[in-house]
Amino acid sequence: MSKDWESVLALKISRRDFLNGMAIGAGASLLVPGQIIAQTTASLASGKLSGGYYPPTLTGMRGSHKGSFEVAHALAWNGQKPNDYEQLDEHYDLIVVGAGQSGLAAAWYYRKKMGPAAKILLLDNHDDFGGHAKRNEFHQDGNMVLGLGGAQNIEPMSSYSETAVELLKDIGIDEQALAAMTVNTPDDYVLGGKIYANNGMSIPAAEGHKTISGNWMGFSHGGQGYQAAVKELPIPEEEKNKLIAFFGGDRDFLADLSLLEQYRYVKSVSYNQFLTERVGLAEETLPILGAFLSTLMGPAGWNHTVLEALSTGCPGLKSMGWLTNRLSDLAGAFVLGDAPVAYIFPDGNASVARLLVQKLIPDVSPAMQGFEDVAVADFNYGALDLGNNPTRLRLNSTVVGVKETALNHVKVDYVEKGQPLSVSADHCVLACYNGLIPHLCPEMSKEQREGLSYGVKVPFVYANVLLKNGRAFAGLGTTFTQCPYDPFQWVSAAPTVTSGGYQPPQSLDEPMAVFMMASPTPADIKDMSARDLFRMGRHKIYATAFKDFEKQIRDQLQGMLGQHGFNHEDDIAAITVNRIPHGYAYSYLTLHDPDWEKGQAPHEIGRAQFGRISIANSDSEAMPLMQAAFDAAWRAVEEQTA
Repeated sequence: MSKDWESVLALKISRRDFLNGMAIGAGASLLVPGQIIAQTTASLASGKLSGGYYPPTLTGMRGSHKGSFEVAHALAWNGQKPNDYEQLDEHYDLIVVGAGQSGLAAAWYYRKKMGPAAKILLLDNHDDFGGHAKRNEFHQDGNMVLGLGGAQNIEPMSSYSETAVELLKDIGIDEQALAAMTVNTPDDYVLGGKIYANNGMSIPAAEGHKTISGNWMGFSHGGQGYQAAVKELPIPEEEKNKLIAFFGGDRDFLADLSLLEQYRYVKSVSYNQFLTERVGLAEETLPILGAFLSTLMGPAGWNHTVLEALSTGCPGLKSMGWLTNRLSDLAGAFVLGDAPVAYIFPDGNASVARLLVQKLIPDVSPAMQGFEDVAVADFNYGALDLGNNPTRLRLNSTVVGVKETALNHVKVDYVEKGQPLSVSADHCVLACYNGLIPHLCPEMSKEQREGLSYGVKVPFVYANVLLKNGRAFAGLGTTFTQCPYDPFQWVSAAPTVTSGGYQPPQSLDEPMAVFMMASPTPADIKDMSARDLFRMGRHKIYATAFKDFEKQIRDQLQGMLGQHGFNHEDDIAAITVNRIPHGYAYSYLTLHDPDWEKGQAPHEIGRAQFGRISIANSDSEAMPLMQAAFDAAWRAVEEQTA
């Protein structure tokens, strides 16, 4: 073993950084400092997974947690990896690198096509499966409180391919289930697809935050009550008047341009440039219109064209003359319609991952019925990697090399708990980040490696804060609010839905979880590509210690809820921060990316089959959606089984 590699393995994992907060085990009652029940780093990274191994209950720093990225960074940054590997006596029909949604889907598609006896191994560098679809689980005062640690929603089936719809139906999510999810979601819960529900705006004021409730997504499009709502904002009167005129469509801000010039303008000028130069808003006001865009997509309005921003639901349609008639449907159904635009489980898309894992490895939850109880079913992680199961899922295992051999096999080298190991398969699907693949397969052509390296994943931070009761949060008058001037731009109640058998808090006296989402991508830099901004955001996440995230969370919630009787020192029971430096798949932006011919875009070149190795991830579709991950998985399996 090289000295450089030994130095990588010698890296110490900070207990403070890993836990920093509390790890609350199933059945634990209210915990206070001195009564912490914690799963230590050692318990998560040594030996076979025990019956007590259950990552969803860990708090502190989660997501890209310590121990999940160091080996990959050593490889990608410095080319460091072990020289020698212990060859395990394990050969599989298929090895899948990555146990996120695409990896799990690839395993399912392969098993379905080749039969239940097909030998499949999934390898993942994290201590939990699901990729971005992670589950945060708290237990307090006899109550289980769930939160989502990543991917949030299932979109309507109309946006899915036939093969993706078939997969969802295979795991019990059909139109009937989606209809049940709609019924199971309260009408006041915005993140559950009820976009017409109240959604507030919270802005720092002289004494704490001022939260103006009401349908702000509707207000920004001239919905009923928009003038009164804007007048309540703690901003200069001149800015209020400009917003009222803009939201209400009092004038056409592109009236001086011909129709052709208007068309070219909205496709070539940034949304923020339009807001400052045409609407006349001060740059200090822009976050009020851009927080939704940044949190949903990553970059701010400086990086989106006017057309791209409008297509995402940003305001302005009523103030562009002819464009109102041409484009009003883009925002109408999304913002003011009654039909659900998304469906949500109490732990987000982690329930989808759980359904897939249970289908692949029934022993993890033999009593689970499926859709009806997925959110509350017991999961035995100790059954994930048993030798008698045709499909196995091995956590805490970072792949560092994938290569075809002279025997027409694929050799997969990985590091598990510091040990360099190697296994082989007839086929391999890489369902990991595109950016890592050139380092796993350096034999690929330069063109393919460059295609894989082009996109930069969008960083995000998802936090869940367990409160001892919901009384102060109820004082906001809304279950969701935007916080454009705070570190976390979205603050919401964790999903209050009953899908999957879950029982959310039934009274304000019961513990509840607050979901907070942040986009760390700089929003005030005008002349930098989104890809470079995402790199800055990613660095910011890695450089921010848990104690700093914790302070941001405590300060923000105190400012928002203090006037309603909240005291962060007494009322917060636990904090889980899911840092996601490599988040959403990169989607091309008109201001920064060429308009490639079909088949010539970087993601299309990068995803080309490489012998017995295929690529399946949402990066390969340039689309940050679960259905894209499923489509990529189906394509990869078809390539390998053709």
